[in-house]
Amino acid sequence: MCGIAAFYDPEINDKQSAIGKMMATIKHRGPDSDDYYTNDKVALGFRRLSIIDLRGGNQPIFNEDKSRAIIFNGEIYNFKPLRKELIKAGHKFTTKADTEVLLHGFEEWGMDGLLKRVRGMFAFFIWDNNNQTLYGARDFFGIKPLYYSDQDGHLLVGSELKSFLAFPGFKKELNVEAVKPYLMNQYNDLDETFFKGVYRFPAGHWFEYKDGKMKTHKYWDAEYKENNLSFEATVQKIDEDLRETVKLYRNADVPVGAFLSEGVDSSYITSILNPDDVFSVSFDDSTYNEASKAKALADMKGWKFYSKKVNADEAMKDFPEMQYHMDEPDANPSIIPLWYLCKMARKHVTVALSGEGADELFAGYVNYGMHTHSNVIKVFTSELKKLPKHSQVKLARKVKKMPDFPGKVHIYTNLAEPSEFYVGQSVIYDMDYPTIFTSKDANDILQPTYRNKLTVNGIYQKDFKKVKGIDNVKQMQYIDLHHFMLNDIEQKADKISMAHSLELRVPYLDKNIAELANSIPTKYLMNRHDTKYALRKASEKAVPEEWAKRPKLGFPTPIKQWLQEPRFYKQVRKLFSEDFVNDIFDQNKILQLLDENYKGDGSHRRQIWTIYTFLVWYKLFFVDYDNIVKKYQRVQPEVANLLKQGRLV
Repeated sequence: MCGIAAFYDPEINDKQSAIGKMMATIKHRGPDSDDYYTNDKVALGFRRLSIIDLRGGNQPIFNEDKSRAIIFNGEIYNFKPLRKELIKAGHKFTTKADTEVLLHGFEEWGMDGLLKRVRGMFAFFIWDNNNQTLYGARDFFGIKPLYYSDQDGHLLVGSELKSFLAFPGFKKELNVEAVKPYLMNQYNDLDETFFKGVYRFPAGHWFEYKDGKMKTHKYWDAEYKENNLSFEATVQKIDEDLRETVKLYRNADVPVGAFLSEGVDSSYITSILNPDDVFSVSFDDSTYNEASKAKALADMKGWKFYSKKVNADEAMKDFPEMQYHMDEPDANPSIIPLWYLCKMARKHVTVALSGEGADELFAGYVNYGMHTHSNVIKVFTSELKKLPKHSQVKLARKVKKMPDFPGKVHIYTNLAEPSEFYVGQSVIYDMDYPTIFTSKDANDILQPTYRNKLTVNGIYQKDFKKVKGIDNVKQMQYIDLHHFMLNDIEQKADKISMAHSLELRVPYLDKNIAELANSIPTKYLMNRHDTKYALRKASEKAVPEEWAKRPKLGFPTPIKQWLQEPRFYKQVRKLFSEDFVNDIFDQNKILQLLDENYKGDGSHRRQIWTIYTFLVWYKLFFVDYDNIVKKYQRVQPEVANLLKQGRLV
C-alpha cells in the first residue's frame, strides 16, 4: 500500500524537483521509503508503506533490460500463482513483491490479459521506453483512488489531489459545477473533481498515453446474470468463496487485524479471519455505542479487543484535518469514527480488514425496497409484483399520486422503474435520518453562479441505461456501486486509513465475490425475511444467529446532538458568518437554517453538516492552504513513533 504520482511533460527540465514536491504531499501514504524515475518525457514518483517483501520491494521496479518501469499502489492477492506462471514463461524476478508480477504480467499478456488474471485493489503506472508510452490502470471497483489532468499534451496522474497542487504551474481553480451535486449527495458525484480540469479515472479501466494523447479502455464492469443454484447451495457457495478470499487477503509480512462493529458484515469477515487484534469505536454519547456488542463477540472468540470512545470536542477539533486528507469535501459523518478507528488500529497493526461492500453486493440497503416492517404490506406487495412489468409501472404511477398511507413508499418503490425515482443514499425514507438537499433546495441557498439544473436522479441516468431491463434491485445495486460506493464509501476508506499509514483491505469487494453476488437471484438477497438474507444465513456458519440478524447501523455519529450543543453551534455559526461564505451561499438563508436547527428538533442536521463540511474544506484549500499544508503535511504521530522504535522496516 503506497502513494504514487507521475507526469508526462517534455517541457519540464527539472523533473526530479517537480516529482519530489508531489511526493512530499503524500508522505503519509508511504512513510517507509521513497524513490523516483525520470527521463526526458516522464517522471514517476513513489512513496512506500511496506507490506510484502519488506526489504526488497522498493519501487520503481524495472524489467530485465531496464526498458520498462512500474510504480504501484495496492495489493495483488493472487500474485503468488501468477509469479510461478511468469517464471515458468522465462521471466526473471529480482523481488518477491506483487508489484513485479504486474510488470512481467504486462510484458507477457498485455494490459487486457493481465487485468483479467489479477485479483486485488490497485492503481499503477508502467512506462514503456520501447514505444515511449505511459500505461495506467485502476482496479475493478475503484478501491484505490486515481486522478488525472490531461491538458495541452501534458498529463498529471496520482493517488491524491494534493500532489497536483504541488506541481509547478498548476492552476488551482474551484469547479463551481460540483458544489450543487455535493450538496444533494454529501459527496461530489461528478467525474470532474472539485478542482477544475482534474478528473477521477474510472474504475475498471486502463489507459495508454503516447505523444500527448490519452486512450482509455474498459476491462471490467458488474454484470447480472442469475445462476440456477438452490438457496442452500447459494448459502454454501457464499461461505466457501468468502473463506477462500479472506485467506488470500490475510497475506502480509506485517501484523493483520480487523475492524469490528456489531453488524453482520464485519463480524462475519472477522470470524473467518480470526485475527489476534480487533478494533472498534463508540461515542461519549451513550445513544451510539457499537463497541459493547463488538466486545461481546471478541470475548466469545478470544480476540484481543481494542476500543476508543470518541469525544465530541476532539472530533470537532480534528475535523478539518480529516477533510484535508479527503482531498474533496465529504459530509458522510462516518468519517469521524473511521478516523479514530484507523488511528487506534495503526498503533498495533499495519493492515486491517473491513466490511465495506457487502450492502451494495448483497442488497443490504432498505432503499432497495424494504420500507415497511408490516408483513401484511410485504405479502400484499409481493403479490402485486407478479403482475406484468408494464402493469406494475402503471400502478406505481397511480400510487405515487395518492395521499400518504401506510406502506405507500414500500409499494411504490417495489413496483416503479428505479430510473424514475431512485436517488441512492441521498434520501433515506426514515424520519430518524432526514434528507440532504433536493435540487430546488440546493439552488435556493446557492449564489447564481453555483446553481444548475442537475439532479441526483439525472446524474444516474447514464448508468441506468446500462442496466435497463434487468431486475429492479440489481439496477439500484449497480447505481450504488458506481456512485455511493465509488465516490463516497471507498474514498473515505482509502483516504482516512492512508492518512494514518494503515492499509485497509475489503474482502467483499473482491472480483470473485462480486461475480458470485451479482449472479444470486434477488429473491435470495432481499425478501420478506430481511435484507442481504443469503449473506446473513451464510454468516451463521461463522457467527451466532444473534449477530447474523443484526440490522444495519453503519457508523452512527451523533451530529444531531453536537449541532444542538451551544459551543458547537457557536463554532459552526462563526464559520457560516465569515466573509467568503457569501460568495458561494446566500449567507442569510444558511444562517437561518442553522438557527432553526439549533432551536428546533434538529431535523436540518444533515443539511447543516453538509454545508459546514464544505466550508471547512473550502477554507482549507482556497483560503488558508499554505498554512494548512505546513500543519497537516506530515506523517501521523503514531507512525512516526513506530519508525523511531524500529517497528516499521
